[in-house]
Amino acid sequence: MTFNELKDRVGGTVVVDNPEAAISAAYTSDLLSDVMGHCGDESVLITIQNHLNAIAVCTLAGIEAIVLCHDRPAPDDMIEAAKREGVGIMTTPLSQFEASVKLADLAPAKR
Repeated sequence: MTFNELKDRVGGTVVVDNPEAAISAAYTSDLLSDVMGHCGDESVLITIQNHLNAIAVCTLAGIEAIVLCHDRPAPDDMIEAAKREGVGIMTTPLSQFEASVKLADLAPAKR
């Protein structure tokens, strides 16, 4: 899935574009240590965590994009880090559950 297709699915508003993203999995969590342990490459993170540490976790885990739910705004330092690290950010008015349902076909296979 492309970043633009992701935007269309969740009714997102792009904050930081990532046209090179190749998204093949989705993960929903607000506990960043959980994200590091379970979310992998080419993923989108569905969360309400709108701070700089979320970008650091994306960089470590190979996450291509973040969907910030409930239209939570991305602060300037998060935006700058996302641009620097190549992580796309979009906001959506959807809840985490609603966004997860829209992206359910991207759920990773059970291990």
